[in-house]
Amino acid sequence: MSAAAITPDWIAVDRGADRLRVWAMQGATRLAQVQADADINPHAPDGFDQILRAATAGWTIAAGTPVVACGIAQSPQGRAEAPFRAVPCAPLGDPGAVAPTAGGWRVRIIPGLSQSTPPDVMQGDETRIAGFMSLNPGWDGVVCLPGTHSRWAHVSAGEVVSFQTFMTGELLALLATQSVLRTTVTGGDAGAETDAFDSGLADAMARPERLAARLFGLHAADLLEGTRADAARSRLSGLLIGAELGAAKPYWLGQDIAILGAAEPARLYARALRTQGVPATVADPDRMTLAGLTAAYRAMTPAT
Repeated sequence: MSAAAITPDWIAVDRGADRLRVWAMQGATRLAQVQADADINPHAPDGFDQILRAATAGWTIAAGTPVVACGIAQSPQGRAEAPFRAVPCAPLGDPGAVAPTAGGWRVRIIPGLSQSTPPDVMQGDETRIAGFMSLNPGWDGVVCLPGTHSRWAHVSAGEVVSFQTFMTGELLALLATQSVLRTTVTGGDAGAETDAFDSGLADAMARPERLAARLFGLHAADLLEGTRADAARSRLSGLLIGAELGAAKPYWLGQDIAILGAAEPARLYARALRTQGVPATVADPDRMTLAGLTAAYRAMTPAT
């Protein structure tokens, strides 16, 4: 379909920290998808609108076209501030209406979820959870969402009961690029050496208090013996995911598990859970995001 022929009746948006994904929609049908770097004045008051206009250039969009957005669109770095909804609650709340963009579209933002004890928030993952629940009605269990900030959410009776967030992906990136380990793991693939991944996973789960020492051990082993980058990065990933699984054990033990994550992280988390005798269903996070945005569009009251 040519750009000139793309005339959506609504627009779905997932606003991440460094990218924007936009879908042109007719009902539940996807007409087109665009992904753009979210680096156009992201902290400016109209930064979100600038990125959105650039991403949809060439589409025929009528004034008043609804835009349903999730993610950090609800933050000052996104489109507008919106209040979090405290769990336990259904993953989707009413998308709040905000002022029209310069193009005349009315942006409605899906609020994120919050938890007071322990303190935690999510922005965007509530929409992926809602998408999974809409495609799997009546499902109860725990949803694992690996990523820069991985998350475990207990879902029961249509509600997110509780959740916990881990900075595992961010820690991996920081250690691999800004620590003494950067020369050891540079160029390595975190999932290439399964034995190294499994050993790191087992070590971290058995003795989590030794994690910091195990991390330096990667550097020392490289100096003394020489370590392949793939093996070092795989073990690093195993150590960090093992520490996460150990802390998240109350979530996954004895539960049905669904993993919503990109292919490689999802594979590693599924492998890690299998070592504990826990099977998991893996689902496409992009499909879940769009299903959640579609559910929000269907449920929202017409903009006025």
